[in-house]
Amino acid sequence: MATLKLRVTGMTCGHCQMKVEKALLGASGVYSAVVDLSAGEAEVDFNDDAATTDQLIAAVAKAGYGAKVAG
Repeated sequence: MATLKLRVTGMTCGHCQMKVEKALLGASGVYSAVVDLSAGEAEVDFNDDAATTDQLIAAVAKAGYGAKVAG
């Protein structure tokens, strides 16, 4: 299992937060996703044999938001 912290852009409200969380949870291999609206970050626990960082970023992008690895 791996943990990834993403910086998410474009979120402005609780609905945005839920949309990003749902997108991440819908990605293959994701165990949990916690999105912090005020910090603009998402923390994702996932099976790194089933998903890549690029796939998780693409899932956020498909939901209409920007994402990159935090740090």
